Amino acid sequence: MPELAWYQYGVIAAIFVWSGFVRSGLGFGGALFTLPFLLLIYNDPVFFLPIISLHLLFFAGLTIAQSELRSGRHKDGSQTTSVSWSFVRYALLIMIIPKLVGVIGLLVLPTDLMNIIIFTLIAGYSLTYILGKPMASNSPLLDIVFLVAAAYISGTSLIGGPLVIAVALRHVKPHEFRNTLFVIWWILVSIKLAAFVVADVDIQLLSALWLLPFAAIGHLIGHRFHKQLLQKDSRSFYHTLGWILLGTSFVGLGQALS
Repeated sequence: MPELAWYQYGVIAAIFVWSGFVRSGLGFGGALFTLPFLLLIYNDPVFFLPIISLHLLFFAGLTIAQSELRSGRHKDGSQTTSVSWSFVRYALLIMIIPKLVGVIGLLVLPTDLMNIIIFTLIAGYSLTYILGKPMASNSPLLDIVFLVAAAYISGTSLIGGPLVIAVALRHVKPHEFRNTLFVIWWILVSIKLAAFVVADVDIQLLSALWLLPFAAIGHLIGHRFHKQLLQKDSRSFYHTLGWILLGTSFVGLGQALS
């Protein structure tokens, strides 16, 4: 971890509780809804992204395994599943190459430029939540455009989730939604971490380990919240979160541009 004041470490721990909560509660957002807050404390995305990636691998893998183990067989012998594997295959065939290009961009672009890109993207996402008009795909061509863009953005910053969701909403059943996204994130993040290792980037294993219990607290809370989210209207939650993200993005952009 970088040399920070004691209270900054406490804030980082609290942010990772939030990270675990949104990841397990929503099925996405572990980076999108936490990275802007983390960058206000220490403005280097290459430091935090490996930690977020390692946590995602652990908790997404755990959630998928638990869900698949609970899946049973019907009387006719068919196997139930919590994952839309057909959509996973479809999405990954489109996303692999732009994902790798995005990872290269993260490693070669200046930190200040990456921060500007990240905060600008998050500001754009926040407006869709504030206006109550999330991105949506309505054609196979737009599916491909969204998935390619999501893969590149995910390669640079792990915040391509809303674009993948815009496509998944057309193809994935509600009860398969979260775990299908988790499988996609797990594979894409594995590629990202492998690229970090090849490029000799510190994956911050020790930092990830001491922050893991805080993320676990959020994961457990979010897991319970997820069941409620499937049953209730969550527009007010996203509306409030959109305003928070927009304000954070403006602060972050001000810091980066200065």
